[in-house]
Amino acid sequence: MENGYLTRYAALCRQADRLDEGMFDQYEVQRGLRDKNGNGVVTGLTNISRIESFKMVDGVKTPCEGKLWYRGYDCIELVNGFRGRHAGFEEVAYLLLFGELPTREQLTEFREIVSSSRTLPTNFTRDVIMKAPSSDIMNSLTRSVLTLASYDENCSDTSVENVLRQCIGLISVFPMLAVYGYHAYNHINNNDRMYIHRQNSELSTAENLLMMLRPDKKYTELEAGVLDIALVLHMEHGGGNNSTFTTRVVTSSGADTYSVVAAALSSLKGPKHGGANIKVVEMMRDIEQNVSDWTDEEEVRRYLKRILNREVFDKRGLIYGMGHAVYSLSDPRAQVFKGFVRKLAEAKGRQKDFELYSMIERIAPEVIAEKSRIYKGVSANVDFYSGFVYSMLEIPLEMYTPIFAIARIVGWSAHRIEELINMDKIIRPAYKSVMVRRDYVDIEDRS
Repeated sequence: MENGYLTRYAALCRQADRLDEGMFDQYEVQRGLRDKNGNGVVTGLTNISRIESFKMVDGVKTPCEGKLWYRGYDCIELVNGFRGRHAGFEEVAYLLLFGELPTREQLTEFREIVSSSRTLPTNFTRDVIMKAPSSDIMNSLTRSVLTLASYDENCSDTSVENVLRQCIGLISVFPMLAVYGYHAYNHINNNDRMYIHRQNSELSTAENLLMMLRPDKKYTELEAGVLDIALVLHMEHGGGNNSTFTTRVVTSSGADTYSVVAAALSSLKGPKHGGANIKVVEMMRDIEQNVSDWTDEEEVRRYLKRILNREVFDKRGLIYGMGHAVYSLSDPRAQVFKGFVRKLAEAKGRQKDFELYSMIERIAPEVIAEKSRIYKGVSANVDFYSGFVYSMLEIPLEMYTPIFAIARIVGWSAHRIEELINMDKIIRPAYKSVMVRRDYVDIEDRS
């Protein structure tokens, strides 16, 4: 059968499934689980993290500088606490999983547990990861996670003890699954050299990532420190983001850990979620190629307006990396990123790029405000700078979203455990049916 049938059938889908826009207002449906002011529908409780984007001042909801809290700790204070002293990934992972910052002894024990869990089943890399490699490393990662379930004799046991074992195991091997998946694709599809570096038990998660990615295994202390902070900042972001909500929804059904994490990965890979920083990098490359003078603010401003008017770049009318579903005045993660992006840009000879990013961060909100009526402030989000950081770390574009997943698996694990401990009902939202009843028509009488 020729593919021409798809056009005809797709037209039937559009005809059958298109709903009258006015019905959403008529039945007071909060699309995307958000009201007209962008406030999310409360669907649960969590003690894992909190996002702050406004304060009540004299009874009025007033935007404020964004804050992100992990188990009651300001994420900026956490970063400042370990920055320059030791890797923070394992320390903050311990905090999110167990609710308290670890003592030195507890952190040492946890690092040893994570390190000893950095192993894959015999021949897993050859038989699973290297078979049918894909340019979409998120799909490769998801397939690997689901296949790992076949090697777990207690796959379906949802006791907290067993789920914790599974989660720590996945946190430990995610870097291997992602990096090996990339190398398999790069070798077989791009005819590049193939090398598999085993994780080093003495190295941090960030150090292992860079070591496994690079042919010579080499990296600088600055590079590893910056990536470590990036992982911490992406580790958790409240229960309301799409992939974490997916984690809790699938957990509530009683599914096993591997299925839950696979579902979360599928959610994260979307360009409206974890894939956003790729669009920022692509947009910035387009700007650099089409703006003759990167220091000319008016020329840059004009090109941004053309992006918003759907005239250039991907013609979707979006300045990627600007604005957030929750934050208004600022995204605290972006503020932390900018603090060390300059230092990395200087080390990499990318000061000119950094100045362009800084200019766009400043003027893009003005351009957006001129074009659109917005109900809250617009500022740079974490994706605006994270893609720039990854490009300076020479991380392949295909690995951007997988690195997000390597960090966020910690938050997913914490929310899965919290859901198991506290909730005993399957999450089942309501949909209002607007279907019109019709009488059956015999097949001979249908037109």
